[in-house]
Amino acid sequence: MGRLFGTDGVRGVANADLTAEMALGLSVAAAHVLAEAGTFAGHRATAVVGRDPRASGEFLEAAVVAGLASSGVDVLLVGVLPTPAVAYLTGVLGADLGVMLSASHNAMPDNGLKFLARGGHKLDDELEDRIEKVYDEHRTGAPWDRPTGSGVGRVRHYNEGFDQYVAHLIGVLPNRLDGLKIVLDEAHGAAARVSPEAFSRAGAEVITIGADPNGLNINDGCGSTHLGLLKAAVVEHGADFGIAHDGDADRCLAVDHTGEEVDGDQIMAVIALAMRERSALRSDTVVATVMSNLGFKLAMEREGLTLVQTAVGDRYVLEEMKEHGYALGGEQSGHVIILDHATTGDGTLTGLMLAARVADTGRTLKDLASVMTRLPQVLINVPDVDRTRVGTSADLAAAVAEAERELGSTGRVLLRPSGTEPLVRVMVEAADIDQARSVAGRLADAVKSALG
Repeated sequence: MGRLFGTDGVRGVANADLTAEMALGLSVAAAHVLAEAGTFAGHRATAVVGRDPRASGEFLEAAVVAGLASSGVDVLLVGVLPTPAVAYLTGVLGADLGVMLSASHNAMPDNGLKFLARGGHKLDDELEDRIEKVYDEHRTGAPWDRPTGSGVGRVRHYNEGFDQYVAHLIGVLPNRLDGLKIVLDEAHGAAARVSPEAFSRAGAEVITIGADPNGLNINDGCGSTHLGLLKAAVVEHGADFGIAHDGDADRCLAVDHTGEEVDGDQIMAVIALAMRERSALRSDTVVATVMSNLGFKLAMEREGLTLVQTAVGDRYVLEEMKEHGYALGGEQSGHVIILDHATTGDGTLTGLMLAARVADTGRTLKDLASVMTRLPQVLINVPDVDRTRVGTSADLAAAVAEAERELGSTGRVLLRPSGTEPLVRVMVEAADIDQARSVAGRLADAVKSALG
């Protein structure tokens, strides 16, 4: 069996790849590993558990609760809330562990299990590997100490989390949003109540779409992975701009008043300049991944800011930020981390900060986003291949080398296995979109041939 934990927890088709038995077993293992690491030393452990609205989250939540409580951990159930809200509550409530059930932007049949350490931060790879090892040991019959009597965990619903999180979001805004008309696409996901409430309390006129989750419609033709509805709604309503979240609302993408997409790189560029003006951009540095558009790097250099790049995955961005004390980082996909106010990507917070910049400057989002020019970039996802062999295939290496020779200094190539889905991503940047498409198509064919 390959490694269970990807770049963002354990994820797969609910009740097939990710079963109730697995969720229970991983929760027991997490409790034991964190206890051994001294996380629970000297006190009774508490965990915050939240989920997105997927139907499968209902039974998986029950399994997680059973695993934690049977291990002697008290559980606070916060219900349907965004991932960053669960992270925030884990920190502010002084919990020893946070658990979020979500498959983020994936389709409804999928679900995922993400553990958060004390303070609301993602677990490091070493702890995840240890949890997986203990989980495997228990599956093969290794005994473990089960508390009895008063030693078992207690479970209660914590209903104050919604208001606490919204108050936190409003409290960190540098200015109000009065006078703005904003369309919010909630992806029928975890922020369907939170995001409209926060934007409204901040003073914006809010129009919502994709805000009626029924457990089955999450990310279905809407949200940050399907911007068509948002683009049409922004133009139809004459809104200043639109904001789109994904299923667990740790992402934020935007659409300007003309219906044109504003991606995560552009959002980071706008927020970076705003933070610099407030002397909040420590070391005048932004952290992004190697997937960021070359135009973002050029814009940051032109503005006198430093760009530090990491491997793909917001966890690696966060590690770099924490190690060096940087305040802003993120991904082109819309995971933006503002570390002074959040421990993970927070789509609602990002959207609010973007709106605050528009309100403060009186400039349109289109004008603000023009600080960077996106170079043509083509991304092709190649499914049904052995993603583990990306770095070992000689034929594929030769195809990449040939593509790089063709592009020269005007572009770049990046091949990487997805950390959350069974596929390989092929990304090509070039000065010309036709060249980017041509090179990306040939490389996708090479991936299929070499790794199929």
